[in-house]
Amino acid sequence: MATTDHYLNRELSWLEFNQRVLDEARNPAVPLLQRLKFLAITASNLDEFFMVRVGGLHGLASRGVAQLDPVGLSSSDQLEKISQRARRMLQDQYTCWNQELEPELAKVGIQCLRNDQLSDVQLQSVVGRVEEELLPVLTPMAVSDEADFPLLSNHTLHLCVRCAPEAGSDEARYAIIPFLGPLRRFLSLPAETGSAFVLLEEAIAMTVARFFPGETVNECVAFRIVRNADLSLRDEGLYDLLAGVEEVLDARKQSATVRLEIADSSSDGLLRFLQHRLGTTDRETYRIAGPLDLAALMQLSNLSGFDDLQYPQWSPQPSSQIDPSRSMFEILQANDVLLYHPYESFEPVLRLLDEAADDPDVLAIKQTLYRTSRHSPVVSALKRAAESGKNVTALVEVKARFDEARNIEWAKQLEQSRVQVIYGVKGLKTHAKMCLIVRREAQGIRRYVHLGTGNYNESTARLYSDVSYMTCQDNVAADATACFNAISGYSQPQELNSLEMAPIGLREKLLEMIEIETQRKLAGERAHIVAKLNSLVDTRMIDALYAASQAGVTVKLNIRGICCLRPGISGLSENIEVISIVDRYLEHARVFYFFHGGDERVFISSADWMPRNLDRRIELLVPIEHPSSKHRLIRILDTYFRDNVKARRLQPNGTYEAVSAGSQLGPVRSQEVLYQEACELAAAREFRPTVFEPHRATGSE
Repeated sequence: MATTDHYLNRELSWLEFNQRVLDEARNPAVPLLQRLKFLAITASNLDEFFMVRVGGLHGLASRGVAQLDPVGLSSSDQLEKISQRARRMLQDQYTCWNQELEPELAKVGIQCLRNDQLSDVQLQSVVGRVEEELLPVLTPMAVSDEADFPLLSNHTLHLCVRCAPEAGSDEARYAIIPFLGPLRRFLSLPAETGSAFVLLEEAIAMTVARFFPGETVNECVAFRIVRNADLSLRDEGLYDLLAGVEEVLDARKQSATVRLEIADSSSDGLLRFLQHRLGTTDRETYRIAGPLDLAALMQLSNLSGFDDLQYPQWSPQPSSQIDPSRSMFEILQANDVLLYHPYESFEPVLRLLDEAADDPDVLAIKQTLYRTSRHSPVVSALKRAAESGKNVTALVEVKARFDEARNIEWAKQLEQSRVQVIYGVKGLKTHAKMCLIVRREAQGIRRYVHLGTGNYNESTARLYSDVSYMTCQDNVAADATACFNAISGYSQPQELNSLEMAPIGLREKLLEMIEIETQRKLAGERAHIVAKLNSLVDTRMIDALYAASQAGVTVKLNIRGICCLRPGISGLSENIEVISIVDRYLEHARVFYFFHGGDERVFISSADWMPRNLDRRIELLVPIEHPSSKHRLIRILDTYFRDNVKARRLQPNGTYEAVSAGSQLGPVRSQEVLYQEACELAAAREFRPTVFEPHRATGSE
């Protein structure tokens, strides 16, 4: 790990996070198919890391930008260190697959067979499927010179075929077979028991002569590339934003190759041919001792009939705060509601939108959309509301990386339903999670607000830990209105009463809260900070935490991913503890706690402590003042720091070590504790005695 006295390198810290995910794949205590899923996730994560972070560094290096990171490394220095660390990670990934998971899967009847392991019946099945299903679909492309080299798709598997030279020539002839379209990576095979599969590339390799009749095939090797996806859109002054985004999507299809993966069986000649045509060097080339693209293993991780190899099902629980017999509007009029997903169901959020869409007293709905599901009920509710005559505004962030195409399609559909669509804000990404509902009631206009740490995506709400907060408090609703007005028009952002918004005041508010703790400690008072984040990169925030530690403030940080802060250094950060938890759910919530002289302050936020979130995005910081909601979040934060099963503690040098259980404690797995608490709360509500309340005539006693 590259370090200075003060900071850890951002990119290497991310790779250590991915290693912690890989550790779960190698953990025998984790169910087998869940381990397979973790391995697939690490491969998918690594692809995105190369597309974005390595791609960006390649761009800086190629332009000769002499920019050093906070550790003092140039772009080229970082690329070299990333290459070294990524190779060790790939070695661990393939050790995990070749020596651990694949043999364990075979023991339970899930076999991934190679060509020389097929029975006659299985071989006949493969040949038949190639003839019937693959030969008509796949299209080999001959490559005779550089001008003929095809445009290869990003992170798609290809075969490179080397044929014998033509008569009178010494030059080998090459062809590329791309695996495009909806092809399954694992072909099922007949098996007496269990399930048997063969990799698609192995099936093609054993029958490749059928694709090249009359030719002598000397070599057939699988490879794939990862392209630079860090292509930013300069949207200031752009006349047509959608056209600009679509141009970026097209540019990604032919951007520079930042990683070449190739089967280690490849000859040097074939490898040099591909490197030359793709413009890659040995630093960008990774020889793979096993199946390429381990992310494809996700296809096997949900095999039916193997429930005992998965985690036991944890169904999202109904919230004890939600009475299903009452409307969401009635519930919020009585009390604020705080939900902690996925332990508690996301259904009340969807229900609020559904009720708003169908309620004739609702006048307007305003909504931000950053990432949504493929068949989004949120989008459906907004369309239905607009079609019924309500004033509906949706800010669809079409610059959300890797969701641009889907968001453009949603934006067009919403416009067709008469929704007023805003395509983000010039120069910024809108990452805030906010919904505002305006309703006409007997007492006048009332506004209802949902604010959260996660996206409006009911699918990821079952996989990510996030906070939802719903209220109709006037001060919060007024601020939400002001935020929407600021991002939907030319109006200057107004001073907010309760919320804070980046890039205007969010960073300053956080620094102020840290400084208050620091000054209280210097005055001899008790001071304490707890923060739960995905990433901590911003050096100003880190320096403020260092100053707090030096004053004696106890600082506890729960950071899932990147952490550039070095904890436990005498005279700098000895009062700072950093843990990371990787478990069945992705830790995604951002929650901050400040002791504040006993007047405890708790916030949720859409923003991590990174320069991009604090300076280049529209984000929200939301104070939680409702007493029971605030105290519940404090208990949740405390639960994570009691974890001695999945928690890993960051060391000063950037490595992580398992948290010791200690002599007095039994095993505490925080996600399991939080789920059990959600179950207990739901059960308490379910068995609450029923009270019959009669309707009485007006004036009766």
